[in-house]
Amino acid sequence: MIANATVEPAATPERPPVADGRTARRSPLRRLLGRPEMGALVGAAAVYALFYAVAPTFRQLDSLSTVLYQASTLGIMGVAVALLMIGGEFDLSAGVAVTTSALTASMFAFQLTLNVWSGVLIALVLSLAVGALNGVLLVRTKLPSFLVTLATFLMLQGLNLAVTKAITGNVATDSIRDMDGFDQARAVFAATLTIGDTQLRVSVLWWLGFAALATWVLLRTRYGNWVFAVGGNPESARAVGVPVAFVRISLFTTVGFAAWFVGMHQLFAFNTVQSNGGIGNELLYIAAAVVGGCLLTGGYGSIVGPAVGAFLFGMANQGIVYANWDPDWFMFFLGGMLLLAVLLNLWVRRQATRR
Repeated sequence: MIANATVEPAATPERPPVADGRTARRSPLRRLLGRPEMGALVGAAAVYALFYAVAPTFRQLDSLSTVLYQASTLGIMGVAVALLMIGGEFDLSAGVAVTTSALTASMFAFQLTLNVWSGVLIALVLSLAVGALNGVLLVRTKLPSFLVTLATFLMLQGLNLAVTKAITGNVATDSIRDMDGFDQARAVFAATLTIGDTQLRVSVLWWLGFAALATWVLLRTRYGNWVFAVGGNPESARAVGVPVAFVRISLFTTVGFAAWFVGMHQLFAFNTVQSNGGIGNELLYIAAAVVGGCLLTGGYGSIVGPAVGAFLFGMANQGIVYANWDPDWFMFFLGGMLLLAVLLNLWVRRQATRR
């Protein structure tokens, strides 16, 4: 008999570590599918192929220039609205704010017979103030951005019409075509460039420039990290030192700046402004951001996606005309396109996160 013998436990085979989804390595294809803008890119390719096939006029360079112009005015606002949505909020007053900016610049300069740049600067101050007011009200009252900006939308809509009629006696402003500074302002906001045999509006270049700048800010700066953090979980962001109130107010102010810029483009492109313009455009801005992969819940998205979404809407807007389809079907087509793009984004995201 052997005393004090010990029995060694049987060796068990080592199990491979289980990936928990956070550390699992994904294939390049999965990483590509996980990009927010992938759904918009696929949708834009499909819409382009459709109109390329059914509308011969759509294939011309001049037609592409027109599509880009239609996309640019939507896309400039889409950049600011996308940043706001990534930050977890949205702005229902963005559409009429564009008209408010243009009306202010036009009437201030015309009624006081000043250089048009004075009206441009006053409109900038007002637009930034309206955006900041939306942000301050949101932060102070804790109300949802839907309610705050809905109230702003209704007030601006009423002011646009009432003040314009009271000052001009009409529902539109007077032409400022012959006023001092008009040609210089037009060169900045609404010039037409000739490239070869094709004319291109300068708003397209501004759109691409703003999109590039916003992409850099979002992905390469501390402020961009704050935007994602505030949109994802504001309480957790506040706990780690993110200035949540500042981020929210600054994002609304950015929307105000974009509204001013697009308003100036409309003013100097058409010389006069209708006081009832812009109603409903806020839904197009939000739709472009959603098609581009931004979540309504915040914390996820990109700038490239909404830019592609704006281009997609520009193609739909002009493609229907070039295809000689009944333009009354445009909004139906746009709604169906939005629904399909959202479903495609959902499917792509699920495929990208599957293990």
